[in-house]
Amino acid sequence: MSNTEIELQVKNLINKIRPYLQYDGGDVEYVSFNEGIVYVRMIGACVGCASIDLTLKDGIEAILLEDVPGVIGVELVD
Repeated sequence: MSNTEIELQVKNLINKIRPYLQYDGGDVEYVSFNEGIVYVRMIGACVGCASIDLTLKDGIEAILLEDVPGVIGVELVD
């Protein structure tokens, strides 16, 4: 699978996740994909939230690892 195809799948899944974060006043923004790592930016109420690691690793990363071949992790950027 090409990086372009992976990026498209990642973006589609992130768009499905976003309403759940937006409901609580937060949001996630796709930044880039490089060497198996998806880089995202958390915004809104997610910034500084005590649950950000849980949301990132047990939520977003778990979904992407399960559903998108080629993704090996998710990292947060500022």
